[in-house]
Formats: sequence, structure tokens, C-alpha cells
Amino acid sequence: MGLVSDGKKAVALVRKAVRNRSAVIDVRRTLAARPQHPPFHYRVAVYFADGAVNMYQMRQWYKPLAGLAKTWPVVVLSRAATGAEALLADGALPVAFVPTVRDLERFIAKQDIRLVLYVNQNTRNFQMFRYGRRWHVFINHGESDKMYMTTNQYKAYDYAMIAGDAARERLSRVLWDYDIDRRTIEIGRPQADHYSGTLPYTPDERTVVLYAPTWEGDRPSAHYGSIATHGEALVGALLATGRHRVIYRPHPRSGVVNHEYGAANKRIIAALAAANAADPAAQHVFDDGPDLGWQLAAADVAIVDISAMVYDRLAADRPLLITRPADPAAAIDTHGYLSACEWLDASAAADIVAETERVLGDPEAVARLEQWVTRYFGDTTPGAATARFHGAVQGLMDDWETWYARSVADSDDDEQEDEADLDEEG
Repeated sequence: MGLVSDGKKAVALVRKAVRNRSAVIDVRRTLAARPQHPPFHYRVAVYFADGAVNMYQMRQWYKPLAGLAKTWPVVVLSRAATGAEALLADGALPVAFVPTVRDLERFIAKQDIRLVLYVNQNTRNFQMFRYGRRWHVFINHGESDKMYMTTNQYKAYDYAMIAGDAARERLSRVLWDYDIDRRTIEIGRPQADHYSGTLPYTPDERTVVLYAPTWEGDRPSAHYGSIATHGEALVGALLATGRHRVIYRPHPRSGVVNHEYGAANKRIIAALAAANAADPAAQHVFDDGPDLGWQLAAADVAIVDISAMVYDRLAADRPLLITRPADPAAAIDTHGYLSACEWLDASAAADIVAETERVLGDPEAVARLEQWVTRYFGDTTPGAATARFHGAVQGLMDDWETWYARSVADSDDDEQEDEADLDEEG
């Protein structure tokens, strides 16, 4: 068995290498056909060292960043070929392909980048931290109560843009000797001001249920995924009523670690297709597209796992149920929203119709939801979070000017002292 396993790993590595090489060729060909980046044009860079598999972390920021670029030109610094290939295909923002440190240095030297934004904690972020005289700011790719949200890596950045009071409390509780007031900036959820995509169905009297599970996780403490424990039962129950429309949006990494989890995912997709074939008016949706937003706004009820989707849905201020992990080793932070959320146990998955009706009709559940929306995101009035995001960037740019002027003055003072020393020696 060991030899077979090693052989499969070797084949996978070869395939990955071939895929990366093909992506490099494609990216360089695409960039060669486009105009070169204007020199000293960009003020903001988004550093993205991941490949195509984590593009969801970038895509949710496309529209907020495109809006920001109207004031401060933005470029994405892409380190991985498959990530750059996907970014170029999307065409949402200018892309610089900088696979090596030397490539990165050359590009930085020809630009006036004052603010570097990071959407994840890739270990290669450290290679960008070497460049001073600019702010390094963590903006993350979502809001949640996962352990990831309190990693000590926050301390590596000059600043972190966070959603609201809940994030501030979470960081204060876990990080030692971290100046929350100085190094965090609350901006809410600007992505919620830019919901993208169009409805792939014709609205009718059906209750629309979004089921957006996360992947299976790579360790017991992160076993939040529900596809294998809840998913098939709840989707089957909803498809059977004739009164519900299911939007199924699984995490793009579903099944990468656990084959059975991936198999359950495929069975749900097949069940949706079969239901649509039997009743074309049902218009159930398997959603694996790049746009995120229309699903959150359209669904009457959302069913999500412990993931950033909980908080994406909270930002939409609409009813939701959260699947309780079946693995007792899964870490659950009950200090925040998860202490008062609407849980869905695996044993209740088949009774999902009754559960959805309960959260839609219970006044107390609606009131609790409003309380937590405010705690996590502050003012969710359309446009409010975008205004805070732009204000945060403007404040950092103003601070950059102050620090730059100070460094120039210090350099002039040093030069004058050197000249005076030379005069005295002469």
C-alpha cells in the first residue's frame, strides 16, 4: 500500500508541475499581448501568493477594490502562475505576475506603492514584509469566529482592517501585548455593498434555501464541513416538498482531503439535476460560479457551516441556520454569535422544512439576529461599509505622507551632519 500511495503522490506532483508550467506560459503570453504597466502609477497593491484554488479569497474583493481604484490605482501582485492565470481571465483588476523575489523587486522599484493589502496568511507574505516605507495591511477574506481569525500572525502587519466590535473583542481575548486600538481599523463588510451576479432562475412563490457548506477541513479541530453529515438529508428533504428552491454552493475545496466527503458532494449535485429534470419549474441551482452576493440576498433562509459564510450571511441581515459539527473535536468559539445562533444538528437535518419555518416565523430569532448583525458589522446601511473602507485607506495614505516627510527630513539632517563633519576634518 505504501508503494501505491507514493506512486499516486508522485503522479500528482508531476501533474501539478505540468499544470504550473502550462500556466506560466499562458500568463506570460497574455501579459505580453497587453500594454505594460505605467511606471509609478499604482499606489495600492494587493499581494496574492496563492493559486487558482483560493481565488474565492480574491474575488470577493474585486468590486470594493475596483471602487477604491478610482481614487488610488490598485494592482494585484500575483506570485503563483495558476492564480495569475485566473486573475487575468477574470479581468477585474490589473495584474503583475511576480513569481520570483527578483521579479517582485523589479516591479516594486518601478511603482509608488504605499499600501499593501493581504487577503490571507500565506507563508510567502513574509517575502513582501521586507519592503519598508509602506503600510502592510491585513484585510482578510471574510469574517468568522474560526481560530484563524485570532492567529498571532496579525502582529506581522502594520494594521488590520476588521469588521466590527466582535472582531475587536475576539482579538483582545486571544492576542497578548497587541495594541488593538492602534493597529485595527473597523470597516464593516464592504463586500456587502457590492453583491454581484444575477438570479439564474425566475422568482416565484417557492421558499428559497441557500445551502453553502464549507470543505471537510484538514485536521479534527477544523472539521466544520457538513456535506457528509447533514447535507444529503437536508437537501433531499427540501427537494421532496415541491415548495422549496435549493441553491447549493459548496466550498471549492470540498473533497480535496476526504474522498467520501467529495463523493457526497457529487451525489447532492446529481440529486439537484435529477429534481430539475423531473420538474423544470423547480429551477434548483448548483452554484460554483465566481460571483458571491446574489445568493445571500435572494435566499429566504441560509444553511451554512462554521465558516466565513456565517458572517457573509449576517452582513445580509437575513435568517440563517448553522450546522453543528458532528466531530466533537471541532473547535467552536462560543464567545460570539455561535453562543446564540440557530444550530442545526445532524439528527435534525431531515426535519429541515420545520426548522426553516421556525427561523422565518420566530420574532425572538429575528430580534436576536438584528442584535448580532450590529455587533459584528456596525452600520449595515447600503454604502456605509464602503465609506469606512475608503476612509481607512485615506487615513493610511495621509499617515504615509507624514512618515515620508519625516524620513526625508531625517535624511536631510543626516546629510547636513555629514557635510559638517567633512568641513571640520578639512
